Amino acid sequence: MRRLRLLTAVMLTAVLAAVGARAVLDRQAAVARRRIGKPLGEQSLNADRVWRRRLDGEPLDLLLLGDSLAAGLGAVRRKETLGARLAKATARRLQRPVRLRTAAVVGSESPDLPGQLDGLPEGYRADVAVIVVGGNDVTHRLPTAESARHLRDAVLRLRATGARVVVGTCPDLGALRAVPQPLRRIASALSRRLAEVQAETAGRAGAETVDLRRAVGPMFFDEPEEMFSLDRFHPSALGYRRTAEALLPAVESAALAALSSRRSSVPH
Repeated sequence: MRRLRLLTAVMLTAVLAAVGARAVLDRQAAVARRRIGKPLGEQSLNADRVWRRRLDGEPLDLLLLGDSLAAGLGAVRRKETLGARLAKATARRLQRPVRLRTAAVVGSESPDLPGQLDGLPEGYRADVAVIVVGGNDVTHRLPTAESARHLRDAVLRLRATGARVVVGTCPDLGALRAVPQPLRRIASALSRRLAEVQAETAGRAGAETVDLRRAVGPMFFDEPEEMFSLDRFHPSALGYRRTAEALLPAVESAALAALSSRRSSVPH
């Protein structure tokens, strides 16, 4: 009986500790939401157009899918959005116009990717698709397996249409100074784990992956005032510039492969 009472006491203590920890994290999450707020609104700038249209050749079709980072929330001018930066730089390097289409939506999670694909015009086919998603999966506690499944399915759907796919993995949320500790450390660990799973899953499905945590994460940690916009959550113009620079080699490689595929399919 004494052992039973001791075991019961230990279990009760563990349960109370878990409940207490959860309450602390919930309070810290509420604090973070108040600090961040929505000073940028919920609509990103519309940067969809043909960039560098004066260059020769048929435009390359570039598609952006994912969350607010892919949509460019936080950019002050449309040319500063992630999609526009990628479109301009790719056009310049390939000396060919790039037609940008942004299906990414602010606040999206991985389960929203099918809807973004379904919302594309009938018959639309991207040459290159860039997917950046995952931050909201972490903050909304979406199971990693579910995130990975939706990402895999999106990559497979795009590859089936002939698109080359580049996936920017989940950024390290540990850079968000507006999030108090220990919640920030937990978010950092969860986002790193998701990024690892995304890289493995997307790679197996046929996408090229870019580890944004390693590529640009240190800059967001070291220069938060410059890299984040006024809400301290979304990238600034400089933040998007650095993120685009990290993604550009993979996007350029995908674009070259897409153009090569185009040429080989043209009857001689």
